[in-house]
Amino acid sequence: MPELPEVESARSVIERAALRRRIADVDDSDTYECRPHQPGEIRDALVGRRLVTAYRRGKSMWVATSGVGRARGPGPMLGIHLGMSGKIVIADGRGSEIDGGDYWERGRAKGDYRFSRFALRFADGGALLLIDPRRLGRVRLDPPVESLGPDAREITPAQFRAAFSRGTAPVKARLLDQEALAGVGNLLADQALWQAKINPARPVGGLTRVEVDRLYRAVKRAVETAIGAGGVHTLSVVPYRKAGGQCPRDGALMARATVGGRTTWWCSREQA
Repeated sequence: MPELPEVESARSVIERAALRRRIADVDDSDTYECRPHQPGEIRDALVGRRLVTAYRRGKSMWVATSGVGRARGPGPMLGIHLGMSGKIVIADGRGSEIDGGDYWERGRAKGDYRFSRFALRFADGGALLLIDPRRLGRVRLDPPVESLGPDAREITPAQFRAAFSRGTAPVKARLLDQEALAGVGNLLADQALWQAKINPARPVGGLTRVEVDRLYRAVKRAVETAIGAGGVHTLSVVPYRKAGGQCPRDGALMARATVGGRTTWWCSREQA
């Protein structure tokens, strides 16, 4: 599933290329991707408006829309969830396009819109499309985001300490808890714990203040590294999360277990 860096790349594409363009039409015919809305409901809400500001918290992304006609008030929020394979593609209507979102190993050829599940058509001839081969994304109006915790890129040291200072949950499970820390998925969690040299199964209440602060810095570093390099698949420990893999830092075998409901890898020596 796309983690914070992939969603941030999709958000930044919308911010760079889709804002302030008038929406002339909407394809919301995919009733699964656009649940619980009926076909035409999102279209009726958005035609004539413009995308104003693109937001993200954790793995969730939404876009504010303008008023329409003489209406001064803002329009609805447009929530776009990438699911496990989603990309946002912005086409300018003249053969040029940019995309952002999930990493596809084989890439996506320019102009390949076979898996478009939702589209905004702009009055200038361009379009915003959600390309989603696995059809696990979601588009909805006014998405609920109130339950999300602090964003992993923006969280303060004090907020992080409060979330990781008490409880019996494994630290890996707490990292994955979107109400405690929004945006960290399986690969980011394994990378941060590896960088911080902390065993993923340790209870959060047993971490020292020094370890919590070290983990905070590791989370922030992993997030920024993945954003800068193009996604969580670029993180340094990822190639070694496999049977027979050796820790790239000390050469010890990587250990594997299920922690927090997810397959987890760690250094058998430094994270023992």
